Amino acid sequence: MTRTAEKRFMVRKKRCTGRRTGRPGPPPGYALLPWLLLGLGSFSNILQGETPDPWIGGIGLLVFNSLYISVVFRAFDRTTRDSPATRWSLVVMGVMTFGLAGAYGGSWLLFLPLFGLACGSVLRGRALARVGIPVSVAAAVTAAYHDGWGAVGVAYGTFISTMVTAALLTLSETVMELRDTRLALARSAVDQERLRFSRDLHDLLGHTMSVIVVKAEAARRLAPRDPDAALGQVADIESVGRQALAEIREAVTGYREGSLATDLDRARSALSAAGIAPAVRRSGPPLEPQAEVLLGWVVREAVTNAVRHSGAAHCAITVDGTAERVRLTVLDDGTGDGTGGAGKRTESAHSTGGGDGGEPAGGTGLKGLAERLVAVGGSLEAGPAHGSGTAPEAGTAPGAGFRVVAVLPVDPLSATGRPLDDAPARP
Repeated sequence: MTRTAEKRFMVRKKRCTGRRTGRPGPPPGYALLPWLLLGLGSFSNILQGETPDPWIGGIGLLVFNSLYISVVFRAFDRTTRDSPATRWSLVVMGVMTFGLAGAYGGSWLLFLPLFGLACGSVLRGRALARVGIPVSVAAAVTAAYHDGWGAVGVAYGTFISTMVTAALLTLSETVMELRDTRLALARSAVDQERLRFSRDLHDLLGHTMSVIVVKAEAARRLAPRDPDAALGQVADIESVGRQALAEIREAVTGYREGSLATDLDRARSALSAAGIAPAVRRSGPPLEPQAEVLLGWVVREAVTNAVRHSGAAHCAITVDGTAERVRLTVLDDGTGDGTGGAGKRTESAHSTGGGDGGEPAGGTGLKGLAERLVAVGGSLEAGPAHGSGTAPEAGTAPGAGFRVVAVLPVDPLSATGRPLDDAPARP
């Protein structure tokens, strides 16, 4: 993801976050306050002296409005909505509602739909059904006691206000959760793109720069005695550099496609330039592009390690394929006393990357490759050749050498059902 796209994502995140927490303006609970205007008729009756015991009615009206405001404001936060204090406030509010409506009737019956609205703002799921229907029936009975058939409108209004309020608030919460999920997915996409880019640059530049350095050293050695051969090495450096630029552009855009045959040819050239005799053998059916990309990465990393750290005289690269799986082996006869020393050589490799998904230990390059292969059903093992339990191949010294073995399904995409770049990896 480009820097511009990342900035746009951060701006969208701030805007969405501001809508929920930091934005100016009233909290969402204010949207339910206008419904309190339904109680103006009762308030008018108290002022005009049409309500018996007006002090009781006035106190009841004040308590009802206070509880209603408290409940609807607490309903927009999941923690406070599900708290016992909110539920008990709703119970007290129900007692006040049915007490006032049952005692006075008339305009006081309109508090029943208001109580239904408060219930809908707090209750969800089965709790809503267990409370909403009995409240509607009780409202119908209370209204019928005072208003006869007029109770139908009160009961209907109570039921509708309860269910519609709950439905609208549930939909609003779902939209906010989807928005949060979208932001999380966007951040995950940013992280995955960073991992892919850093991983590809490491694997691309690590191998390419090693080849350029080796060929430059060869050209320097050959220049005094064989200018034509030195010019050939310089031409190879130019070709490798141009190809590296093209691969970096492809890595940046995310559309790089590898060719195992090309990587094997480059490995042969790099090994020869470093004074290591290459032996490359390939057999088996053609591979899917995803498999070629992964095995090409393994060839690059293994050959780069051999050139840098092995001090080997021979290196054998073998690709054996069947209809189901392909096996790549890179084996050299180095002792670890080359340019990197024994410690450096060990640090640059992994002991295992088994198919159980265990995390391999060791250096960065082979570790990332092991994770990629494990994610698509393959495995990667790297370590001293004498510890692998198999005999050294032709051209290697007994008891010496370093071996990298990669096993991969012929079609990694069909084995996992997801693209190669979806595999978890660490640069």
